[in-house]
Amino acid sequence: MGQGYKIGVDLGTKNTIVYVGGKGIIYNEPTVVAFDQESKKPIAIGHSASEMLGKEHKKVKVVKPLDGGVISNLEATKIILSFIFNKIQEDGNGDIKKSTLLICCPCDMTSTEREALEKLGTELNIKDVFVEQEIKAGAIGAGVDIFTAKGSLVIDIGGGSTDVGVLSLGDLVIAESIRKAGQYIDNEIIKYVKVHYGMIIGERTAEQIKINLGTLRKDIEEDKEYSFAGRSLENNLPRRKTIKQSEIRNILVRIFDSISTKVINVLQGTPPELAADILENGIVINGGGALIDGVEEYFETVTGITTYISKYPLTSIAEGGKTLLKNRGNYLVKPID
Repeated sequence: MGQGYKIGVDLGTKNTIVYVGGKGIIYNEPTVVAFDQESKKPIAIGHSASEMLGKEHKKVKVVKPLDGGVISNLEATKIILSFIFNKIQEDGNGDIKKSTLLICCPCDMTSTEREALEKLGTELNIKDVFVEQEIKAGAIGAGVDIFTAKGSLVIDIGGGSTDVGVLSLGDLVIAESIRKAGQYIDNEIIKYVKVHYGMIIGERTAEQIKINLGTLRKDIEEDKEYSFAGRSLENNLPRRKTIKQSEIRNILVRIFDSISTKVINVLQGTPPELAADILENGIVINGGGALIDGVEEYFETVTGITTYISKYPLTSIAEGGKTLLKNRGNYLVKPID
């Protein structure tokens, strides 16, 4: 066996993305595992397991091991990472035991939760494991030079949580987090459809409604409609209904108003010199929430500050991980390529 690998993991509520030094992003699939109920062994991971969501029977159990950015099923998480590490080992000639593993997490994760992640890595035979905030890695991956003496504000709207933080000199100066993001939006759509349409829909359908109709724009030129199917509460039979974009916008605005409160809190707590930098450089939005129509205009209206969408909002955390892997333990120094 040769040398170890440099592995960066964006362990997300929605997707798990893995970067390996010298190879780039080698894994980007849903954070989902399917188990055989009788043997308790995994039968599908990633995309193939995600296809089973809401369609399983009593012999199959589909698990999403992260909820709101927090690990709710440690064993399922371990299975996903073990599968990925085995794949890395099979495809290369390095030694996984000699590797360095970076796991990215929400900025409000407790010390106990961080220790659990580190322990998870060591249980998978990787001795050098460290945990860093997603927002830091995401900022680097979005092209922000966090190592200078200039302030940058990043809003990371992921699957389980939204992190808002100001970075300077290689680290977070001030940050806040809220457990309202992609998963929360889907759940609110499910609740709305149940109350207003008398229909039960699953997570996949809710996500499709969000993708097709989601907008934060005040002026909707055409109130688009989307046809969805589910089970009627009236007679428990399959039915199809149509929902309007303006309805979904109302749901999104309520959620983003909560997120914007966190943004304002962070800005109000930012030191004056860094606040001046942010006014000059603007705000960067990362994560799946960056794909919602009108999100940059929304935050510009709320803050009065120019807002930009990251060039690669879905993979910037994994991309930024390569830099954090290079300067392991010293975040005040920008690594030299």
